[in-house]
Amino acid sequence: MTSFPATARLVRDESFDPRVRRVRLRNCLYHFAPFGFHATWDHLTTAHRVPERIEADPASPVRALVLPRAAAFAARRRLQKRVGRRVPATLHPWDSWGCHAIAYCPDPRKHPVEPLPVVVGRVLDACAAGVEPAGRCLACGDDARRPQRACRLCGVLPGGRGTPR
Repeated sequence: MTSFPATARLVRDESFDPRVRRVRLRNCLYHFAPFGFHATWDHLTTAHRVPERIEADPASPVRALVLPRAAAFAARRRLQKRVGRRVPATLHPWDSWGCHAIAYCPDPRKHPVEPLPVVVGRVLDACAAGVEPAGRCLACGDDARRPQRACRLCGVLPGGRGTPR
């Protein structure tokens, strides 16, 4: 299996047919799908206007790949590797296994409307600060979160798919 950066490069490569690039964008979700696969795909296609018939807007998959936090992490890792640090000091915040579905939405049609980097950044910052989601949604900030249920405003299930809180 390839990495997210390798798959993202294929999405950006304009020498590929637009339909292939759209499929590659879906393949990126095997590496990074913070809302779960289906909800993240729905979010990307809605927020970045990725049409079903990609020929209508062949540049749309590239718009959906904006992940500034991942780019910053990659730049830091390149510097660390140059000085000989082969193992990261901290876990990769966009790790396919560690952060997959960190803002899981059980209903693929109900997910946060804010841009993906904003929502994921908010959740990762709260987790890094040790914030417990008791009564408050980490994705949207709703104070009336119900225990073990998806947020009524953004649809995020606290704690992810397997560990509702």
